[in-house]
Amino acid sequence: MLSKSEFILNKDKTIYHLNLKPEQIASTIITVGDPERVHLVTKYFDTIEFKIQKREFHTQTGSYKGKRITVISTGIGTDNVDIVINELDALRNINFITRKPYVKPKQLDIIRIGTSGAIQPKFPLDSFVISEMAIGFDSLLHFYNSKKVQLPIITNMLVNHLDWSIDKGKPYVIECDKTLLEHMRSEQTIDGITITNAGFYGPQGRVLRLPLEDPDLNKKITSFRYELSKKITNLEMETAGIYGLAKLLGHRAISMNAILANRVSGSFSKKPEATIDALIQYTLEKIRTLEPGEMKTGNKI
Repeated sequence: MLSKSEFILNKDKTIYHLNLKPEQIASTIITVGDPERVHLVTKYFDTIEFKIQKREFHTQTGSYKGKRITVISTGIGTDNVDIVINELDALRNINFITRKPYVKPKQLDIIRIGTSGAIQPKFPLDSFVISEMAIGFDSLLHFYNSKKVQLPIITNMLVNHLDWSIDKGKPYVIECDKTLLEHMRSEQTIDGITITNAGFYGPQGRVLRLPLEDPDLNKKITSFRYELSKKITNLEMETAGIYGLAKLLGHRAISMNAILANRVSGSFSKKPEATIDALIQYTLEKIRTLEPGEMKTGNKI
């Protein structure tokens, strides 16, 4: 039995941060960073059965063309992702009465729809990047027994190429769910490698009034190559945490990125709202025909 300090429930028997009960979430989850973006997704739903907002976590569950979907905002950063993914898993796989994990866990499909900045020259603005791999510059996954899901060969190549300072903690590399990648990709999408940064300013090479530890970091990121042709395509702040926790818990995850900025050229989209809306509609149509997966025995905790 999980203790009250580990598995925290509110007085109304909802999970602590998200304020949700198990029956209020679907097996297909869309995550967005901005709480205001939840409505931008659910405005396309045929029905909305439930809404709740607590702190930055705004949740709506409803139906899109017969597919039951939950949309939830994570806020910015992998610290919030840690809360959202763990509590979504608890809603699906822990008995709220006995406070014990179910013997047979159930799988979630977690699809992130987010904005991102390209890190390659001439990379097209307003394009859709699917994160084939994610590189975590945060330290979230190192707090878990996670080596079995990491790709250390790529991590070591990256650390050497970037001349990475050990003071910043070691990066980690995680693959997406290959089944979701195959389902979500098309001629409208680009497969990419995404860096999940620990912040928006210094960690992404932005300078306002504070100098950087490594002013050339973004240039080094741009020049990194894996398997000769694979490049790091974009920067954002949640994907690696989602991928890592989802893999550890046995869920499927994919990240859909709307490229609104190019950090190399310094350019920004002239139609950011339209690009985000187009990615939302594209993702919903893909999700509509997505078949549910089955938890693999090897993924049980």
